[in-house]
Amino acid sequence: MNSGKYVFAQLLEFVSKYEFEKCVERYKGDYHVRDLNCWNQFIQLFFGQLTSRNSLRDICTCLKAHKNKLYHLGIKQNVNQSSLSRANERRDWRIFADFGEYLIKLVRPLYATSPIPNIDIDNDIFALDSTTISLSIKLFSWAKGKYSRGAVKIHTLLDLRGSIPAFIFITDGKYHDSNVLDIMVPIPEAIYLMDKAYVDFAALYNIHKTGAFFVTRAKVTLDYRIVECNYNIDENTGLRSDKTINLNGYKSKKLYPEMLRLVEYYDDEKDMLLVFLSNNFEVSAMEIAYLYRNRWQIEVFFKWIKQNLTIKTLWGHSENDVSLHIWVAICTYLTVAYVKYSLKSTLSIYEIMQILGISVFDKTPVKELITELEVNQNFKEQYDLFNDLF
Repeated sequence: MNSGKYVFAQLLEFVSKYEFEKCVERYKGDYHVRDLNCWNQFIQLFFGQLTSRNSLRDICTCLKAHKNKLYHLGIKQNVNQSSLSRANERRDWRIFADFGEYLIKLVRPLYATSPIPNIDIDNDIFALDSTTISLSIKLFSWAKGKYSRGAVKIHTLLDLRGSIPAFIFITDGKYHDSNVLDIMVPIPEAIYLMDKAYVDFAALYNIHKTGAFFVTRAKVTLDYRIVECNYNIDENTGLRSDKTINLNGYKSKKLYPEMLRLVEYYDDEKDMLLVFLSNNFEVSAMEIAYLYRNRWQIEVFFKWIKQNLTIKTLWGHSENDVSLHIWVAICTYLTVAYVKYSLKSTLSIYEIMQILGISVFDKTPVKELITELEVNQNFKEQYDLFNDLF
């Protein structure tokens, strides 16, 4: 019998309690708290995300069923649903957001050299988009969405090298996507990939003035004048044109007074002409098309977190509850990404998440557990054991 630590306790060794306590102190999170402190609250919610629990009741029931193991799991005590719910409602969500920011600063540089398909550019490359979580307006009255419905948006700036979030902003469903550009601080020389929703010429010009680049889709109503046209293109690659333009509209020209690049690319798979707008004149027209194609990595990221983390089902109804919940989910994703890098695993974050989620009560060393050669023979056994336990 393996007398080592439980897998969950091993995972907590990758989470810096010291840095977390600094975030707690910043907002006085443990002020006048006797029992359930912020750290114990966090690791119970972390357990819930890792094991895909659907509610606080599920988390508390699972931990109570294994109360004799809690100390060895690294959990101080199990609490009831009401205590955990009150903590989520009252503890400042910024504690968990700040810890998430710390994890972003820790994990992002580790994947800085990760390759991007068909791209041979050294710049930082980000995809910006948002995903919407539909909610009941009766239960989430503060989260206004479209058509009298409830909704929350998670605005995300994704570093395409490693698919690591670089910026997260949570709003109600009515918040327009392009407003995020006014909050973000562009990084010089970085390339930002966005869809049509982010065509805000004042914000795009701000990106340009900071020395950063953008690639977005042009709206069909775009009014422009051709300054120069590159005729040296190969239409067999899908390219149709590469133009240097100036905006014509009085307001648009005032908001963005400098030249832009317009690249037309025909996608034969979807049978549609894509028109890209950019301020980058350094890369080739084909690289502009490849850059935008990689923007779809953020759609894959949103699909992944909704399928593998508890995001679509929220554990509380208040604005503080929801923000705290989403940030704990992001912290879980970043922790797994950190484990993957630290243990030099060749498995994807998805595969590691699945294995760890069903192995929290196992005592196998984590490095051995996520060794690719052992996955096929052990995964089904671990999955069946977990279902039997719960």
